[in-house]
Amino acid sequence: MEFLCYHRDRPGSLPLRHELLEDHWAYMDRYAEQMIARGPTLADEGDTLTGSVHILDLPDPAAARAFAFDEPNYQAGAYRDVLLRRWRNALGRTMWDFPGGRTGGNRYLVLGLGTGQAADLEVPRDRDELIAYGPLLSDDGAAWLGTAVLLRAPDPDTARAVLTPDRYADIEVHTWQFGGRPS
Repeated sequence: MEFLCYHRDRPGSLPLRHELLEDHWAYMDRYAEQMIARGPTLADEGDTLTGSVHILDLPDPAAARAFAFDEPNYQAGAYRDVLLRRWRNALGRTMWDFPGGRTGGNRYLVLGLGTGQAADLEVPRDRDELIAYGPLLSDDGAAWLGTAVLLRAPDPDTARAVLTPDRYADIEVHTWQFGGRPS
């Protein structure tokens, strides 16, 4: 089962995040084989962390909750909240398989928070800029709760346009970058 976990930073937590960086990476190293995508979200200027995205393949919802809530930054109070949803990997690949590579261009996390009938279940035809794409689902996988996308796009408005606007209660667009230990 695949899950999307988005930890959103608590205001003023940047010093704590820096202090716990090695603990965070060591924790994530334990999940390296299960990772589909990972990386920080950033404020518009691209320098300030605002959150941390992880998409993983885990055995069940209990394992996903353990991953989300045992994370060192969460345990230390660096995050204000956590969005944890079952997710389906509609592209069938990891971010490391993205043909566009790790750098170049603007990267975004787009979260469409669903309302009503499911939307955007099919992968868009122009998929060359998609890094990860799939529906957000209830724990049992039966109910559609939205859509999550990682993509390369020229600007936030273009990134937002990957989803059908009138089918969501809200669409969030966050600057995102490939994560992991520096090489």
